[in-house]
Amino acid sequence: MIVVKFGGTSVGDTAAIERLAEIVRSRLARRPIVVVSAMGGATNALIAIAEQAAEGQLISAIRGVEALRARHLTTAEQLLGNAPQAREVMEELSATFDELASLAEALSVLGHATPRSKDAISAKGEMLSSLLVTAALSARGIPAEHVDATTVMITSDQFGKAEPRQERIAEASQRILRPLVERGAVPVLGGYIGSNEQGIVTTLGRGGSDYSASLFGAALGAEAIEIWTDVDGMLTADPRVVQGARLIDRIRFDEASELASFGAKVLHPSTITPAVRLGIPVYIYNSRNPAGTGTLITFDAPKRPVVALAGKQGVTVLRVRSPRMLLQHGFLRTLFEVFDRHRTSVDVVATSEVSVSVTIDDATHLDTLVVDLSHLGDVSVERNRGIVAIVGAGLTDSSESMSRALAALKSLRVHMLSLSASGINLTILVDGDQVSEAMRRLHAEFFTDAAA
Repeated sequence: MIVVKFGGTSVGDTAAIERLAEIVRSRLARRPIVVVSAMGGATNALIAIAEQAAEGQLISAIRGVEALRARHLTTAEQLLGNAPQAREVMEELSATFDELASLAEALSVLGHATPRSKDAISAKGEMLSSLLVTAALSARGIPAEHVDATTVMITSDQFGKAEPRQERIAEASQRILRPLVERGAVPVLGGYIGSNEQGIVTTLGRGGSDYSASLFGAALGAEAIEIWTDVDGMLTADPRVVQGARLIDRIRFDEASELASFGAKVLHPSTITPAVRLGIPVYIYNSRNPAGTGTLITFDAPKRPVVALAGKQGVTVLRVRSPRMLLQHGFLRTLFEVFDRHRTSVDVVATSEVSVSVTIDDATHLDTLVVDLSHLGDVSVERNRGIVAIVGAGLTDSSESMSRALAALKSLRVHMLSLSASGINLTILVDGDQVSEAMRRLHAEFFTDAAA
């Protein structure tokens, strides 16, 4: 049994879904479970509909609904033609858009959108795409059966970024999905969406479709999880930033996790956690190039000093200076409790005897964080910073790689250095507008033919 997940670009139009069908057909002997994202761009459009409706722009919101309706129905018509189920599927898709329009009207009356109502609307993307893909597979002789993902993906009540209840997911997967697979059917589910214990629709947050696939794979003890996207696999750097970025044929679980956490776009940071726990290999493939070798994420990949680079901008630095922390027991615990209360994750930490510096991606709660942290000491804020992460399981086997990295950056200003506790990641904090240049210099140092 394998789990095969297709991202938004892999279900983005008629041609993409045709390719998807052939990929699934080629894997029938391995008993696939198919997980799909919303059609490319649909989730953004749905969130815009919710926001416009809540702001009183009902006409714009309804236009957005009708544009999505036309896109989905046109794709369905092209995929299904005169297939027996075409009319029924078209009616079901259209009914979903009628419901979406009603939700938009309700939000316009209320005048505001809650996280719960946003989930109810943004979840429609995966609901629609999974219905469409199921019908397309069936019309091509593949024994696909649609499964409502909200009956399997059981989560917490944290709308917008719900936490999966893994024991409940395992129970539901064994009860609902396994019998389908064992009788030869191909279950098709939407990723990203779930429901809480009361059956109310939730979402896992952006990128959650990959996470869904990994959770289903772990729940069923799958032999592999395949993530089909629009790139050939994981690369040594973002190809939009670094020309000549190379395909990584095999990478370790911990390296892939670090890259995802520090900005690599191929994987959601949480995606492979359930797979890691059970040692399930994860493959990254390009749905536009099904014959490609892709990237294999596994425990036994070669150990290399530098396997890849990742970078991200929009980083904020908080520095807390307090003479009270000198030799004071529990100061750091108190400081990090502030971030926990505000549900803000910290990426990089550097400490001295009287100060702590941390970086955050999400500055949503920055003002209240500063207020609460000011009770601990003097707080300063630095905006518009960027992070470059050098990742490799063999990074600390010698000091050569780290010294080469600093030498390559030369005149660029470095604000902070942090070596992860596991020694797998060297994080370099630079000015936000210098991230791309730093990435290019480091890639030239470690991945040109001469450097290799």
